[in-house]
Amino acid sequence: MSAGESALPRGGLGQRLAKLRWGGEDGAAALCLAVLLLLPVMTSGYVIFILPQYMLYGLLAMSLCLLWGFAGIISFGQAAFFALGGYAMGLLMKQSGLPINPAYIGMLLGPVIGGLVALVIGYFLFSAGVRSTYFVLATLALSIIVEQLAKSQGDITGGWNGLFVNRMSLTLGDSVNINLFPDAPMYYFVLTLCTIAYILVAWLMRGKFGKVIIGIRENEDRVAALGFNISIYKTLAFGLSGMLAGFAGALYSTHAGFIEPSIAGVLFSTEVVVWVAIGGRNSLLGAFLGGIIVASLSNYLNAVTPLYWQLIIGAIFIVFIVMFRNGLAGMVEGAVARVANWRP
Repeated sequence: MSAGESALPRGGLGQRLAKLRWGGEDGAAALCLAVLLLLPVMTSGYVIFILPQYMLYGLLAMSLCLLWGFAGIISFGQAAFFALGGYAMGLLMKQSGLPINPAYIGMLLGPVIGGLVALVIGYFLFSAGVRSTYFVLATLALSIIVEQLAKSQGDITGGWNGLFVNRMSLTLGDSVNINLFPDAPMYYFVLTLCTIAYILVAWLMRGKFGKVIIGIRENEDRVAALGFNISIYKTLAFGLSGMLAGFAGALYSTHAGFIEPSIAGVLFSTEVVVWVAIGGRNSLLGAFLGGIIVASLSNYLNAVTPLYWQLIIGAIFIVFIVMFRNGLAGMVEGAVARVANWRP
């Protein structure tokens, strides 16, 4: 044992933090979950109404984190998958006479449509060897196409006016009918689904699939030399990303009560990139919290300075890109590591 180690008290701050590091992101996620669970007990009103929407933005940010942070592929088409899921839910909620709750079908159809569209587009792009800039342009085009389709097919989508969507209820036969119109039940419902999605994605990315995807990001040629089909793995990652975005979009439309063409647009897709960059593209939790924090900050700044709020968010984005490439998650991780390794 070194002199520095012997001088460190057993109950010192450095040792306590070092013991906490075993949990890493899991421990931080558990802490965030505890805070979010207690929030409706401590407050009410607008905060509890709007937070589910921001949590779904966080889920959308996670879909890009999975692609950009783990696979090294940046996409400006996440808003398109988000909108596809939202419109799927909106159209189903208008149907009557279905044998089961239409919201349940929408929650399944949203991610299925988003995932299938991503798989088809990803297969053709990655099989053709499309990379970096050209892939970004293709996903930008996807957002524009979906937005224009939503505007032009007014008889189905409501066109420029958008589509009103009823808020869902949880039903089970004739005996169970839980109304999610009040803020608190909807809040806990969205929080539960976001937690499940986070656990599933984190579990998947820590397995073989995630390791291969990270390997492709670090050294694509070496992974190909090991016998892995690069285009298939990239396509699957893009498909999973589209599924997650479509699922978030389906829940968003029934929570917000509305879905419009601009949700599929390039501007919204760019906002998602900003959320992930500020939150931390190498951390699922960082991306999730980035969506919540930046969306909340945007809402606040829009109320305070409606003319300049986008300029302020843009400046913050530039600062993080230049000075904090790992985002808020990287800043927190670095700070904890420095304190944990501190020796008096």
